[in-house]
Amino acid sequence: MTEMSIVAFLSAVFVITPVIADAQTKVLPATDISATEIQALIGPRKPNALPNIRVVDAGGHNVGVGVLYRLQGQTQNAAVHYKVSEVYHVIKGSATLVTGGTMVSPKTRAADSVEVTREDGPGVTGTAIEGGTSRQIKEGDVVVIPAGTPHWFSKIDGSLAYLVIRIDPSQLIALQ
Repeated sequence: MTEMSIVAFLSAVFVITPVIADAQTKVLPATDISATEIQALIGPRKPNALPNIRVVDAGGHNVGVGVLYRLQGQTQNAAVHYKVSEVYHVIKGSATLVTGGTMVSPKTRAADSVEVTREDGPGVTGTAIEGGTSRQIKEGDVVVIPAGTPHWFSKIDGSLAYLVIRIDPSQLIALQ
């Protein structure tokens, strides 16, 4: 390389580097979800309503926040989300949550289904879990369910309402 080529190359690197750094450190807006919005979703879900209140770009990964409500006597499917981790914070009620183990009668979710594209990403749904760890959860409890971990509510005590935070590092769940 000639001296002029080296100078031109180094000049280009120093001009482009701040642009790349700015793109990587772009400040994203904070997202607020009011207690009113959360409380409004405690109860049976309306037809076609999504459980996620918001799904936002959190700087290279998406984060979804939603509310789920389950009733005693309703069928509770087991699930595995391959790419999305979940954090549950129980708002009201109690239940028995089973994690780990082996999924019974697993069925892969369709790639274009609402569950995959708008709720919790690719995975499988089953009828139960065998050999997992059971725990009683109640108001105030928090459970972290890593991606790939089977989970299932084997028993609901009356009703259960919980805030779910979904961490989506592959940005598979649509923003909303």
